[in-house]
Amino acid sequence: MTELINPYGAGREMPTGFEISLGEKGGTERMLAGPPAERRQSMRGFEEQYADIVDYIVRITHRIWEDKNIGYIYDTYRHNARVTDDSGLQYGRDKIVADTVHTINAFPDVRLYADEVVWAGDDVTGFHTSHRTVIVGHNTGYSKYGPPTGRRIVVWCIANCVALENEIFEEHVIYNNSSMLAQLGFDLRAKAREMGNQAAALDALMDPRSGEAERVLGQGKPPHLPDLPRDDFAVEPFLRRMYHYVWNWRDIGRVDDAYSPSLRYHGPSGRTYYGRGEYKSFLLSMIAMFPDMAFSVDDVYYMGNEADGYLTSVRWSAVGTHRGHGIYGPPTGRHVYIWGICQQRIRGGLIQEEWMMFNEFALMQQIYRDEPFQES
Repeated sequence: MTELINPYGAGREMPTGFEISLGEKGGTERMLAGPPAERRQSMRGFEEQYADIVDYIVRITHRIWEDKNIGYIYDTYRHNARVTDDSGLQYGRDKIVADTVHTINAFPDVRLYADEVVWAGDDVTGFHTSHRTVIVGHNTGYSKYGPPTGRRIVVWCIANCVALENEIFEEHVIYNNSSMLAQLGFDLRAKAREMGNQAAALDALMDPRSGEAERVLGQGKPPHLPDLPRDDFAVEPFLRRMYHYVWNWRDIGRVDDAYSPSLRYHGPSGRTYYGRGEYKSFLLSMIAMFPDMAFSVDDVYYMGNEADGYLTSVRWSAVGTHRGHGIYGPPTGRHVYIWGICQQRIRGGLIQEEWMMFNEFALMQQIYRDEPFQES
């Protein structure tokens, strides 16, 4: 086995085109209906049936979830795989198998439609994939949320995975859980309080209210980042600079420098915004509710080129204190942790469309749980 180098290091290659993409394959229905194509890229250690990394991600998802060959997880996830979701870190593939059984039992007719797979890397550093999926199904089985409701759901998620030699060894997956629970007929605030109390009872010693959200040092100000190169559009510096100045400097006006006037935004709980004005209002509302929020970009990769545009994946996290009024109710003073994944479509140096998913239901649990813990 070739020694694995740092999968998040500077050596990770970014595809410069869309020759290997969902669009090139004509979508998932056409892709899954036909036999596997000939191999399109080097995939050392992967099963021969997979033509490329996009083929691998879409086909294993279909086989595990829709064909219900759940045991295939043992062949496609490493024994010590790390999966981070709304509930935190899940360690080991046996937990992944159990969680998959739970979800398919709750939605036996589940269908997963791939919207996009952004990828980077190779078979030495590891393949990085950001898989955006629409999930459709009927709740006819029991779940951790309660007895069957019989209701139909249409929700989407983004799963960022790192794979090597046919195994995924790290995954960050974020589901639109707040939208799903609303479609199932639950009162979101009541369910968040209930499940927040359950989590607090299990983790009574885990109190996140210590320290501060460090965005500035002492009485200073946020650091400045280097200027962008003038002669060439650089995707990663462009994105890191935009997030830093909009979120950490609160320079909401810089949205005009990074986003198209005809922006389309898709967010958690069914949020859809058109244009920069609505997007700016969303940003302001978040910072107003968490005025000390400190925002960090944790990973960036992308595919494409300046002529054809770029597809990007950005994984991020933030900490802050619920000290302002907004959609989550009056301030509670709760210290919260937020994390999410964004995908963007960039053309002409501007973000034309953005998909943002963050752990909104987990955020609501942090805010609405009783303090101190009380029996519901």
